[in-house]
Amino acid sequence: MAGGAQRVYKARIKSTQSLKKIFRARELIAASRIGKARAAAAAAAPYAQAITRAVSAVASHTDIDHPLTQEEGGNRAAVLVVSSDAGMAGSYPMAIVREAEKLIGQLTAEGKEVVLYVAGRRAIAYYTFRGREIAKSWSYGSEKPTPEAARDIAETLLEVFLAEEPDGGVSELHVVSTLFVNMVSQRARVVRMLPLEVVEGVSEADEHEALPLYDFEPSPEAVLDELLPRYIEQRIYAMLLDAAASELAARQRAMHTATDNAEDLIRTYTRLANQARQADITQEISEIVSGADALAS
Repeated sequence: MAGGAQRVYKARIKSTQSLKKIFRARELIAASRIGKARAAAAAAAPYAQAITRAVSAVASHTDIDHPLTQEEGGNRAAVLVVSSDAGMAGSYPMAIVREAEKLIGQLTAEGKEVVLYVAGRRAIAYYTFRGREIAKSWSYGSEKPTPEAARDIAETLLEVFLAEEPDGGVSELHVVSTLFVNMVSQRARVVRMLPLEVVEGVSEADEHEALPLYDFEPSPEAVLDELLPRYIEQRIYAMLLDAAASELAARQRAMHTATDNAEDLIRTYTRLANQARQADITQEISEIVSGADALAS
């Protein structure tokens, strides 16, 4: 019996050691990639700031009625959920889904019909398993998103936003993604992307700074038509890059914890295996002594 227990514990030790190697490898891979992900997000920031300032200038220095900036009061809302393609990142995918479900509940309570768009295989699997209708989904390589992926997502969402509601359009667009705070903190967030509601570039300027004067050629409407799609594309791309850094940080932390837990299990199984071996030896000695006593008698 004890010998059988030894074999069981040795098999568990071997399998746990194999898992430990996988966890450690995934941790090292995430650690090696997170620097590039953070650098990519930082590199995209200057362009995002410049185009945000340009859009803010058009929106704040002109009095125009544009479909991307006006409140239409419709009853259809698009929600884009930005999740990860791969697992082994702890609670990272579910934190995004929980925030998305909270938002969907709020919009539904307001009487709005929610149109769901999903980026990332983990969220796609979640909603597909539960039979939820997805208008469109993307598996975009969440650890290293590309501008092409952001452009595809942005074009789809802009098209549905500009369409009339009877033709399947929506009146507002919300994005649920992850904000990278630091290596130990990543926070799920909701951003209302459209209609444009925050004039970021002007509001961030110093109050004593002399803002430049603008002339819009051929017209403010034409400039806004050109800038706003680029603005939305860049905002989505920045969110994908931020989500990539968040995913890698969460995976590194989760794999580090999993490696530590595997080491604890190996120590526990080793102790139990030694106890089983000692019990086996004790039983054999007892049988030998009992046999010797019987012969002596």
